[in-house]
Amino acid sequence: MLKQIEGSRAVAEAVALCRPEVICAYPISPQTHIVEALGELVAAGDIGRCEFINVESEFAAMSVAIGASAAGARAYTATASQGLLFMAEALFNAAGLGLPIVMTVANRAIGAPINIWNDHTDSMSQRDCGWIQLFAETNQEALDLHIQAFRLAEELSLPVMVCMDGFILTHAYERVDMPSQAQVDAFLPKFEPRQVLDPAEPVSIGAMVGPEAFTEVRYLAHAKQMQALSLIPAWASEFHYAFGRAAGGLVRPYALEDAQTVIVALGSVLGTVKDAVDEMRANGEKIGVLGISCFRPWPFEAVAHALGGAKRVVVLEKSLAVGVGGIVSTNVRTTLAPRPVPVYDVIAGLGGRPITKASLQKVFADAVRDELNLTTFLDLDAALVERVLENERQVRRSGPLPENVLKERHAVPAR
Repeated sequence: MLKQIEGSRAVAEAVALCRPEVICAYPISPQTHIVEALGELVAAGDIGRCEFINVESEFAAMSVAIGASAAGARAYTATASQGLLFMAEALFNAAGLGLPIVMTVANRAIGAPINIWNDHTDSMSQRDCGWIQLFAETNQEALDLHIQAFRLAEELSLPVMVCMDGFILTHAYERVDMPSQAQVDAFLPKFEPRQVLDPAEPVSIGAMVGPEAFTEVRYLAHAKQMQALSLIPAWASEFHYAFGRAAGGLVRPYALEDAQTVIVALGSVLGTVKDAVDEMRANGEKIGVLGISCFRPWPFEAVAHALGGAKRVVVLEKSLAVGVGGIVSTNVRTTLAPRPVPVYDVIAGLGGRPITKASLQKVFADAVRDELNLTTFLDLDAALVERVLENERQVRRSGPLPENVLKERHAVPAR
């Protein structure tokens, strides 16, 4: 059924169709509308046998989800930004215990300084905690990925994050095709946990493991994630057949047939990137786009194949590893290590800064001419940065950087 609906509500209704049995809720913008909507659906009796649990923190939300999943319930929660960091210890526990929890991450910047707008720093900070990470480009894909996520999590007995851009997607009203309960039931089997706390068959979930076996346990966690590399495209294909639209998969190539320059990106920015690339192709540039739908596990073979004809790669990413640069680009460089292909890194959209088509076309054109720095900060005010640094050189007690940047940004020029 076609609906004009907010992204958060679309995700909530999709999760409801997956018949969760425990939903753990702690609000944090821009995730709040998702759990609010699910709370309304549970209160109205629209989600069968489901317990909606209000908790006192994000750490508690993940802890309750862990307990519910270990007891054999289909468990779901959602979070964002500092909320995800507050869960960090429990995130590792959920993955290490092999519990099939599904969680929405409404991507948002991490402070300090305080910032509530979108970038990918939160989910990227937890990229190595053992969760599968899927990124949505649109609200339709966010909806669809949740349905696939429950199936993937429960088949592998691993937790899955579905990452969608905060505000840009969560608070945007778009037309989506909402599936029926019968369609979702046909695609998503009844939950049969691979492990469960059962008094009739006692087991220990979370036993201590010493040096003699810890490597093997961690290797098996890695091996199970690698199994997802075959399941994700297979089920995306099955989903396409059953629901009549493409969603998910490992990567999403766009205009790559003859592309010598390829732009790699994740999330909603792909729409702007494609618009910029369409105009450049109309002017004769051989340029294309590779969207990454699955960031963890990293799809080495799929990325290598998609970039096989590229003479240069530009990785556009909405996160920053301070002291290093790009995060996604590190994975791309590792993938392309056997080939002498330059990989340019463009850091963009931090803290919700707009990413415009004009700015993208400028850096893409520089890349085509091989004139781009290996790491570029899109639309960086270099003069402002230099003024702040000069102040630090001149004044020992120079004060906090965020406040100094704001002072310089709003300073009135001398007359």
